[in-house]
Amino acid sequence: MEALNVIPMADPDPAQLSADMQDLRAGQRLELLRERLGSRLVASTSFGLQAAVMLKLLHEHAPDVPVVFIDTGFLFPETYQYADELMEKFPLDYRIYQPTISAARIQALWGNLWENGKDGSERYGLLTKIEPMNRALREIGGDVWISGLRRAHSETRQVRALAEQQKKTTKVYPILDWADAQVDLFFHHNQLPRHPLAEQGYVTMGDWHSTRPSEDGTANGTRFNGERYECGLHLDSATSDFQI
Repeated sequence: MEALNVIPMADPDPAQLSADMQDLRAGQRLELLRERLGSRLVASTSFGLQAAVMLKLLHEHAPDVPVVFIDTGFLFPETYQYADELMEKFPLDYRIYQPTISAARIQALWGNLWENGKDGSERYGLLTKIEPMNRALREIGGDVWISGLRRAHSETRQVRALAEQQKKTTKVYPILDWADAQVDLFFHHNQLPRHPLAEQGYVTMGDWHSTRPSEDGTANGTRFNGERYECGLHLDSATSDFQI
């Protein structure tokens, strides 16, 4: 595959981009994005339960797109182990970003911020997720963010479009319309490794203190004590305080 185009198109129209991707397969969507937007692209991975799907698709259809991993310092040990396994299986241009303040320092200065109501939770998200992702996009120079977000993840994602604007960043979701069964079939057909916690009832994955196994097989109620699902990176573009 030829190198990334370094003279990408003008600013994309999310509505038009969504329409152009609508009838394409996930791999074709990535190829379209790569052809049109070139060096403006950046992908992200959390090395969560479905991470292997997007990483395989990127490896096959857009292998030169930088892939950002935000290491909050509070991930499950199994997530770090899974990350090493997937990075070895799918060699990509991984860029690991961490908060500018360590997990130990956060707890020493402010205790368990995620337990201190809305303000504490928002401060925690800003320190450990939003600021590092802002920095990653700024340093990499990407303003079109490829994410593995899916509508089936939660009720809050049902109205997402394949492409949308969030502040200064265009976000695109190549597997947005994949159902859980399609993800499972992709794992099976490609013999992809599963996250070690998948067998323990986890249906979504985040930090160890804010993620719990599902009681009914759905993701609702499994994050942030059931108060919300999003960490701040994927809030609705109309209400998000995301600063990019």
